[in-house]
Amino acid sequence: MRNQEQESRREAGSRGHVRPLDTAETEEQARPALQRMKPRSQQVRHMAATSATQRRVERRVRQARVQARRAAPVVKRRRINAWSLISWRAVSGLLVIGLTAILYLFLTTEAFFVSSVAIGGEKYLSREEIFRDSSIAQQHIFWVDPADVKQRLEAVPNIAQASVLVGWPPNMVQIMVVEREPALTWEQGVRVWVDVNGIVMKQREDRPDLLRIMYQNPPDPISVGQRIPQTMVDGALQLRRRNPALDVLLYDPMKGLGYRDNTRGWTVWFGTGEDLETKLLVYNALVNEILGDVQPGEIILTDPDRPYYTILWRND
Repeated sequence: MRNQEQESRREAGSRGHVRPLDTAETEEQARPALQRMKPRSQQVRHMAATSATQRRVERRVRQARVQARRAAPVVKRRRINAWSLISWRAVSGLLVIGLTAILYLFLTTEAFFVSSVAIGGEKYLSREEIFRDSSIAQQHIFWVDPADVKQRLEAVPNIAQASVLVGWPPNMVQIMVVEREPALTWEQGVRVWVDVNGIVMKQREDRPDLLRIMYQNPPDPISVGQRIPQTMVDGALQLRRRNPALDVLLYDPMKGLGYRDNTRGWTVWFGTGEDLETKLLVYNALVNEILGDVQPGEIILTDPDRPYYTILWRND
């Protein structure tokens, strides 16, 4: 009952009257923040704990960044100046244009096409022949291969050795040759030269000082570039050294080399020229043996162990 009366009074007072503000309650309500503030020591500990946690977080972040930088590839960034880029492109373009123009002039200018060469060392061949055999007329100097030209020239029978230099105008190509020297004159349908190695060459002039070899009844003419057996050449030159007055030798495929002894009236054959010293000894001994008894027509010494001869007549 008391409680109900107090509540009814409180409601009546709140509807009809305003209770004066209690000063103590007002001050109490005005200082709620001061009452909820923590002590200074707790604030310090809280700030220290917060700082330690923050430092640990920052340290972990830094470590993560370091690890990320180590794992990631290092890319160096370079600042590019737009003006320098444009200038280098312009210079490169000008260089390309200039080089293209030079290359065009180099490939089309008449001065770089071979129309003549400087030639030296010729003796029997003419310079026109050497130039023709080089096969470089009207070729561009860029396509002239010295090794190839050298090979072509040395394939010519008259040329023993050649050297080729390629340079710039006016003497873009220089050729030096060493010609083969003839050792014999060989007559087989045509007259040709033969050097000491048996290589057949074109006869360039009349050389009466050379030993002549005449092929008896040849089936075919001999061709330039063919080769006479080395034993045949050596035997012919050896006969010439033994008898300097000997100018002409004969050749027969079966009997080999021989010559006509006009003084004594017979023909002697020495075969291929091998064992020529032995054959000469046998020849001299045989002549001394038969000279007073018979007149031989031919003496054949192709085999020095079995020499034989034909008889024209017997001396009674």
